[in-house]
Amino acid sequence: MTIRILIVDDHNVVRQGLRMFLALDKELEIVGEAGDGTEAVALARDLHPDVVLMDILMPVMDGIEATATIRRELPGVEVVALTSVLEDKTVVNAVRAGAIGYLLKNTKAEDLCQAIRSAAAGQVQLSPQAAAFLMQEVRAHEPQVTLTEREKEILVLLAEGKTNKEMAVMLNLGDKTVKSHVSNILAKLGMQSRTQAALYAVRAGLVPAR
Repeated sequence: MTIRILIVDDHNVVRQGLRMFLALDKELEIVGEAGDGTEAVALARDLHPDVVLMDILMPVMDGIEATATIRRELPGVEVVALTSVLEDKTVVNAVRAGAIGYLLKNTKAEDLCQAIRSAAAGQVQLSPQAAAFLMQEVRAHEPQVTLTEREKEILVLLAEGKTNKEMAVMLNLGDKTVKSHVSNILAKLGMQSRTQAALYAVRAGLVPAR
């Protein structure tokens, strides 16, 4: 089964380049392109892609606002920020908006293809620099919460990159039950994304830093 991708970037030459090398991967299918955030939201509503490759700095509506809108309206659509911007505030805001990944435009083609596959499976994808910024943010705003043993168990698996389906099989639970636990964990932590929760798990010492 192919992974359906929506490419969002305000530079036509970037979209063409992405389309060119992503098309070489038989598991990936490009279903649309958008030149700004507003167009991205409209196309996401129509096309329901599996993954959106989202630029950050764009006219009309920027990538962070577009990401937040897409994740709010279409929670089944994963967003990977693909940008040349590497600033702590931008990284944190993108993840808060719901991006499951944050990659730089100098990422190698094969690494980007793998990141797309991982994002489609619900696994966090961060450049090392972005991960460092997010760890600082988590450290500065670490929530004081009490998780149940089951929630801790699921949080550890989430931080290890396991998908909901994988967790369900490992824990002998239903998919809906796992999804409900993940939602409860995010609510308790006051977080919007699995990415933030995974970093919290590292910071809290539940899983080792990689």
